[in-house]
Amino acid sequence: MANQASRYSLNKNKYLLDDEFERLMGLLKTYLKDDGRNCILLLIALQTGARATEILNIKSADIDHENKTVLIKGIKGSNDREIPLYPYVFNELVKLEAKNDLVFPISYNRLRQIWQHYRPTHKKFHCLRHTFAIRLYKKTKDIRLVQVALGHRNITNTMVYAEYVYTQQELKRLIL
Repeated sequence: MANQASRYSLNKNKYLLDDEFERLMGLLKTYLKDDGRNCILLLIALQTGARATEILNIKSADIDHENKTVLIKGIKGSNDREIPLYPYVFNELVKLEAKNDLVFPISYNRLRQIWQHYRPTHKKFHCLRHTFAIRLYKKTKDIRLVQVALGHRNITNTMVYAEYVYTQQELKRLIL
């Protein structure tokens, strides 16, 4: 019987393409001042690769002021991981932290509504996790780093990103 990782495959409908990513970033930067909490929530998703529930579970105690990181507590059997944040995202997160124990005291349904409002294309919220992983792998070519950043216990779960990026790059090289 094939393992689950080999049955799962990425395609362009499961992550944000570069132009979609840029559109989302533009929207978030435009509305950051007026809709800070919701924009920061989506920026945290893009910058950490955290699952929706992992983001909703971020507590004030998970924010490390000295290192400017956030601790993502793994779910679904994944490892906890400490992810560095861009300074402006960290500073905005700290402002939210001061108000609540849970940094984002909203329901999963509310998170979905926020995503539907800002999403640049009709893709699921989970595409932000895949976007993070693909962008990190393309930047570093370090599959072990992607594994740690996503909290995967088994690297075979992470290999889908390396295989996808490699396949796309090789097909372009050989065909074009």
